[in-house]
This record gives sequence, structure tokens and C-alpha cells, in this order.
Amino acid sequence: MMKGNFIDNLPKVYGIYTGGFIAFIIIMAIGEQMGMTSKAIGICFVAFTVAIYAIIGYMSRTMAADAYYVAGRQVPTVFNGMATAADWMSGASFVAMAGGIYFKGYGYMALLVGWTGGYVLVASLLAPYLRKFGCYTVPDFIGTRYGGNVSRLMAVIVLTVASFTYVTAQINATGTIASVALDIPFQYAVYVGLVSILLCSMLGGMRGVTWTQVAQYIVLIIAYLLPVFWISNKMGAGFFPHFMLADEVARIGELEQQFGFVKNSAADLANVPKGLAGITKAHSAVNATPWAFISLALAMMMGTASLPHVMMRYFTTPSVKAARKSVGWSLFFIFLLYSSAPMLATLSKLSLIDPTLSTGIIGKSIAEVQAIDWYQNWNQANLMFVSDFNGNGTLELNEFFMGGKAVVLATPEIAGLPYVISGLVAAGGMAAAMSTADGLILAIANALSHDLYYKIIDPKAETAKRLVVARVLLVVIGFAGATIAAMEIQGILGSVIWAFDFAMSGLFFPLVLGVWWKRANKEGAIAGMALGLISGTAYLVWVRTGGSGFLGITQLTFGIFGSAVSLVSMVVVSLITSEPSAATQKMVDEVRVPSGKTILGKQH
Repeated sequence: MMKGNFIDNLPKVYGIYTGGFIAFIIIMAIGEQMGMTSKAIGICFVAFTVAIYAIIGYMSRTMAADAYYVAGRQVPTVFNGMATAADWMSGASFVAMAGGIYFKGYGYMALLVGWTGGYVLVASLLAPYLRKFGCYTVPDFIGTRYGGNVSRLMAVIVLTVASFTYVTAQINATGTIASVALDIPFQYAVYVGLVSILLCSMLGGMRGVTWTQVAQYIVLIIAYLLPVFWISNKMGAGFFPHFMLADEVARIGELEQQFGFVKNSAADLANVPKGLAGITKAHSAVNATPWAFISLALAMMMGTASLPHVMMRYFTTPSVKAARKSVGWSLFFIFLLYSSAPMLATLSKLSLIDPTLSTGIIGKSIAEVQAIDWYQNWNQANLMFVSDFNGNGTLELNEFFMGGKAVVLATPEIAGLPYVISGLVAAGGMAAAMSTADGLILAIANALSHDLYYKIIDPKAETAKRLVVARVLLVVIGFAGATIAAMEIQGILGSVIWAFDFAMSGLFFPLVLGVWWKRANKEGAIAGMALGLISGTAYLVWVRTGGSGFLGITQLTFGIFGSAVSLVSMVVVSLITSEPSAATQKMVDEVRVPSGKTILGKQH
């Protein structure tokens, strides 16, 4: 029996949880040795971990507004860092990022630079000050700092557009994993993923999501790092392969030259399933120039500091100082995975193309490759494809195709690891996608229920009614996201990058100037949010429909255009309209003082 309250016992609770999860992995490994099927192992991993998250979500149920919206503001820094890392490292980070690096080369390392570097902006410009403000949501800060319902409503709109774009990508990731692990069609699997997500967040709100995300981080980091170290050791790249990355990349370059590469004809590519790419490096606009790299990294940095579900995590800490420390812990926990993604992409490619390894397939007969179990599994999931384009019966570099989503999920099987590791990776990917989806759906529902319903429509609504509205919105938003995810309009990574661009287009400068420029006023903020979001979206549509971008700004970096318009319009409109009241300017001064009571206090 544990003494003291739940917060004091957190290290023990999660220590026992981690031990229990490792024991479950060992049990599954024993089961595999005794003849347990791969399908049964996959189902057990997904079902066991989702059930644990659901139990945590149920045990964290609450009807208190403070607990539902900001977890009672009592989350310790280390655990908030873990929860933020889980919230942050989405299905895109876990499932799709290594695939992006695999196919696009170093250019996609800009995502790592931007997504990690963005926390420097979060720590220095926003998180401590928004925590000092004492708000529940990002629109709560905007609405109170600038005043008026129009500014609050605009912030809700930007938040909803960015977060909804992001959440469809996460449900896409959960659907991909559930469809493979449970052997069901993707169109149904997205709803299985959705139900899992809602179980975690519906009853406990931010409190339930926080403790679930800590549990999910433990699963995803074990699931990501264990295969990397195991495969590297097996391939002779050393137990800690990160220091050998340059050598391994050079080896890939040598092999690609050795095998030669014949560009596929349009007729060849017409037979390849949609969404699959060739095994060799596909150079694209994302790594064509230094500016393309820098602009993508910059967009991801500013997007990181604008995403509402990231900011919300720092509203849950006990103090302003704790919010700042939390950012540091977040960076550490994120670094553990992000530093390993390039290594995983490299090891995955080497596993396939190095003829000195037993796993290499290039140069083998087409029939031999098609008979491999892992190929058949992933081919049935429409994530792998081979075809004898030149008719010589031997697999060439340009005759093997794979989906970006398969790089992380299939690599343990390709490398010849026990299937239990593939089940573990599926559980980790599910945890990553679910943890981010939890935070995103909660961010949208909380903004709509608190800022739209409570602050604008019905200011006299009782707490119980507000929380019922929040929970209904969770379900509605989730099902809408799953329905759009099932259409597969955009890939996981593309949707996530768009979400960052939408967020920075409308929110980056209204948030930053709200803290650091007392002259910024309501009219300027409204103009900045509205014109930034509209211009950024218009630029995206223009480029997507065949328009030629300018200044090297692509559909992946349209937020740079939107945020530039936002900054100019906000400054100009603020300067040509009346300055904020003396009380508002005093409030801004107080926000920048790291100690003292929160600004909003008991206003909620």
C-alpha cells in the first residue's frame, strides 16, 4: 500500500508500470517461442496497451473544471516533460519521419532541427509567460490579453484549423497500425484508433490525458530505441550506432553506385500502388537548396511555438519556474527519439540493399523476394510492391517500392528480429499517435467549450454543463477527423507539416507580440490572425493547384508567407488604431515578471 497522495507516488507508480510492461514483452517473447502466431502477438500488444491507457483515463475521471482543463495545475516538471514529449512525438515523428528521411535524404533532417529548435522559442518567448497568465487555453490568453469576443473567436478558428489538420494525420497513423496489427481494412481501422483515443481523454480531460501520455511515452520510447540498438548490434554498426551514422550513410552511397540506378518510365510507375516510393533516395525540392532546408526548419520552429496543444501542456505545471523547467525536460525526452530517427532510416535501407547482410534483397530473384513472409504481409497491407520491369527476373534498385509508413513498422521484420519486436513497435506507434491525438482533440474541444460556449455563448453555464459540452465536442471532432483520415487526402507527414504552417500563419505573432509588445492591440491581433491564416491558406491552394511559388516558399513552408503577412498587418493596424488601455499594458508588464500570482487568478 502506497502512502501519501498520487503526485508524491508518481515515480513508484510509473516504475511499477514500466516493470509490468517489460514483463509483458517477455511473456509475448515466450509465447512466440511456443508457437503463438504473429497476428495474435500484434493483437495482444495493441489491445493490452490500449486497455491500460483506457484504465488510466477512467481512473482520472473528473467533474472539476480546473482538473479537466489544466490537470489541477499540479503536474511535476519531469512528468510534464514526459507527457509533453508524448504529446509532441506524434505518429508523424514515430511512423513517418524516419520514412521521410529514408526517401528524401538529409533535407528532411530540417524537421528534426525545426521541431527540436522550436522548444527554444517556446522556453524563451512563451511558455513561462502564458503560465504566469494563468489561462486554460490559448484563445483564453488571446481573448483576455487583447479583449473582446472577436479576437477570442479568431484564435479559436485558427486553433481548430491547425489542430484538426494535425489530428487527421494522427488518426491516419493509428488506422495504419491497427489495420496491420488487427488485419482489418484501413477505412475501419481509423475508427478503432478513434475509439482508443476517446477512451483516454473523454472522462478525465487534461488530467486523464496527462497521466495517459506519461504511460504512452514509456511505451513509445522503449518501442523506438530497442529495435535501433538491436538491429545496429546485429549488423555490426555498434551497440550505440548514432556515432557511426556518417559511415553508414557513406556505405549506402557506395551501394547505390555499385548497383546502378535506372530511372523508371511512366509506364512502369503507372503499375505502382499509390503512395509508394522507390527504394533509392528521391531528391526533391525539400533538399534542393540551403534555403529550402532553412525555410522548412524555420517554419517548423515557429509552428512549434504556435501549436495550442503544446502550449496547453505548460498550463498544467504548479508554477512559472516549473513551466520553464518542463520545457528542458521535454527537450531531453524528445531528443532520445529524434536523435535515433536518422539512424533507423539508415539501418532500414542498409538491411534491404547491403548484399553482405542476410536480409539484403537487391540482386535476388523476384520470385524469391515475393515469397518472403515479411514482404507478403506488407504487400497485403498495400505498403510494399515489387515488379520485374526489365524482365530479367532479378530485383533491381528501381524495382522495389515501399510506403513511408512501413519504414519504421516493417524494419524489425526485415532485419530478422523476433516478431515480438514488431508487435512492440506497433504498440509504440499506436502510443505516439494516440498521445498526440488525445492532446489535439482535447485542445479543440476545450477551446470550443471554454472559449466559444462558456466565454461567448453562455457565460453563466454551470461547470457540469460545460464539461458535458466539452465531452460531446470530443466525440464529434474525433469522428469528423476519422472520416477525413479514411479518405487519405494527404500523407501523415504532409498533413502534420501543414498543421504547423496553419498555426504559425495565424497565431505565432499574436502570441509573441501579446507578451513582448505592449502596443499590440485588439484590432491588430484580429487583423494578424485573420489575414495571416487567409493569406497562408490562399498561398497553399495556389501552389497546390499549379501556381509557382516565390522566394523558395513551397506548400510545406507556406506558413512563412502567412506569418509574414500576419506580422505586417498586426504592426500596421496596431499603430494606426488606439493603444491598449493602461490596465492592459500593466497586465503585460506583470506577465513578464517570473514570480507572483497568476494574472487571471480565479476568473475561470
